[in-house]
This record gives sequence, structure tokens and C-alpha cells, in this order.
Amino acid sequence: MLMGASLLLLALCAFSPLSTLLVYALESRFPPWDASRGLPDGIVVLGGPVEADMSAAHVTPVTHAGADRMFAAAELARRYPAARIVLTGGSSNLLSSDAKEADYGAMLLENLGVARERIILERRARNTYENAWFSKALVDPKPGERWLLVTSGYHMPRSVGIFRKAGFAVEPYPVDWRAGADIFAFESYASDGLSRTDLAVREWLGLIAYRVRGRTSELLPGPAKD
Repeated sequence: MLMGASLLLLALCAFSPLSTLLVYALESRFPPWDASRGLPDGIVVLGGPVEADMSAAHVTPVTHAGADRMFAAAELARRYPAARIVLTGGSSNLLSSDAKEADYGAMLLENLGVARERIILERRARNTYENAWFSKALVDPKPGERWLLVTSGYHMPRSVGIFRKAGFAVEPYPVDWRAGADIFAFESYASDGLSRTDLAVREWLGLIAYRVRGRTSELLPGPAKD
């Protein structure tokens, strides 16, 4: 019976809309960014897409899932030439590593046409909690300034909650979508459903863990109440 239940759950995760719905619940928390409210003073880009150790090994930026964050940052930099750009990301390697994600992220942004002198590097953060606190200490945002936060849509609720807890007011600019227009569609390939389920479950568990540890003030952060 237990084996049958396990197989059923595996099939649901692999082929049913469950994985998409789990991701959609995260990605739909925030509306698209409203550019009509004024120009941004700065843009914070969360680390994750650049593999620091692999980049160091090949002496060139190496990306994996989430590279949309870098493309969005380059586009925003072009659109808003006066905005400061913060790349936050050190190394998540438990062992000592001299390779820092921010360094290779800056190299990638330069390749995409962003002037190096515009890029502020935060090289110490190992996780989203440190992204928020170290970035705030680095740029010292002033009241009334408008800062965008660029990260994956599914990661945005937890990220915004952490930045709010740190006292760094940011406006969500989600990218790297994982749920399409038809959220009730069945999967054609088991690997896609299982991969999306793994991503969603890890993010939901992260939300719970960060709330329990007091790193966020809400279980599922959403738009700020004006």
C-alpha cells in the first residue's frame, strides 16, 4: 500500500499540473513592476545564475538556470543609465573558495554592454539572507529611493520578505518564469514535472524555515500595503 501511494505521488509530481500550480502560487504573488511611478535609483540583482567555481575553472562566466536575471539586469541598465547596479553573490561552497559569483556576473554584464564602473559588487553573501543585509550595508539606501529587486519569480516572495526584514525597501522585478500560460496542462516529460516539483518544494520549505527562524515577518510575502 505504501509503495502504491508513493508511486501515485511520484506520478502526480511528474505528469499532473501539481508542479506548475506549486510554482504558480509563488510566481503570481507580485504584479509586473510599474515603471510609471518613476525612475529607479538602483537595481539589486540576486546571485544564483553564475557558477563561480566553474567560471574560475574556465576563466569565463558560466551560467545555469536563472540566467534571465543577468539579461534583465543588462536591459534595465540600458534603459536607466543613471541607476546604480548591485550584483550580490559570493560563494555557497562550504569549503573556502576564492571564486566569487559577483566577479563573474560583472564580467557577464560587461559582455552584455554594461560599463564596469556602474556595477557595485557585493562578494560575501552565501545565501538570500546575506544578499539582503550585505547589500543594504553596501549601498545605504536612503528613504524615498526606488530600488528594484531582480530575481526569479518563484524566489521573489522569500526574497522580498528578507529584504523587508532587513529594512531595505525594494520593488519586485521578477524574471525567469517557470509556470506558463496554461497552468493546468499535463506534462509530456516526467523529468520536467519532477524538476519543477523539486524547485517548488525547496522554495516552499525555505519560506517556512525563514519564517520560523524570524528571517521574514510573513509566511508568504506579497505586495506592500500602501
